[in-house]
Amino acid sequence: MPDLSALSETLGVPDLDPELLTHALTHRSYSYENGQIPNNERLEFLGDSVLGLVVTETLFRTHPDLPEGQLAKLRAAVVSAKALAEVARTLGLGDHLRLGRGEEASGGRDKASILSDAMEAVLGAVFVQFGIDRAAEVIHAIFDPVIARAAELGAGLDWKTSLQEISALHGHGVPVYVLEDTGPDHDKTFTASVILGDLKFEGGVGRSKKDAEQMVAEIAWRAISEMAESGVADQKADQAGESARTS
Repeated sequence: MPDLSALSETLGVPDLDPELLTHALTHRSYSYENGQIPNNERLEFLGDSVLGLVVTETLFRTHPDLPEGQLAKLRAAVVSAKALAEVARTLGLGDHLRLGRGEEASGGRDKASILSDAMEAVLGAVFVQFGIDRAAEVIHAIFDPVIARAAELGAGLDWKTSLQEISALHGHGVPVYVLEDTGPDHDKTFTASVILGDLKFEGGVGRSKKDAEQMVAEIAWRAISEMAESGVADQKADQAGESARTS
């Protein structure tokens, strides 16, 4: 496993306690196989709140004109499992995880759910050792670019709402989501499809119902947008042809 000191440097906290960082990187599967040693779930719980507070305050201060609903969408985009996993991959967090044999064999080092939880746990560890000010510095260094991108997402702030809007605009009706789940209660994976009149879109997968629905809503939104653009292009081509014939 790569040297933890390199990860601490990357995080901007070279003085972070190695034992605390190791704790933050210990998945429950490793804990189960090694005598129930402490896993990172409590630190994850703490880090989730710390991250949420810092991101919420940042959005509140940098977007003084946005209403509460829009701020909530921005925050959700920044602290989503997908966004956290992308940040974790950028930091190389997966290389440092302590996983059980099953998770190791099934590609756990790149699973969005495991990476996002570990990212929150690491932030929780920084808070435990250094307090909110230092944790906020780390969060700003890592997540300010994510916050900036979220402000430009548009439809991506809430794919379900955006799908409902574009579906109504083009007469496809109200989206109906169909969910299925697999796995044990403590480790479920959800798959989602969405029906819009005669259209059906599949491919939503997530560790929660919300994540799966958001993913399939994005798939459907992009498909309907492409169909609409294609229809406009076809209409313009027909109009051009008609104009040429009558001129």
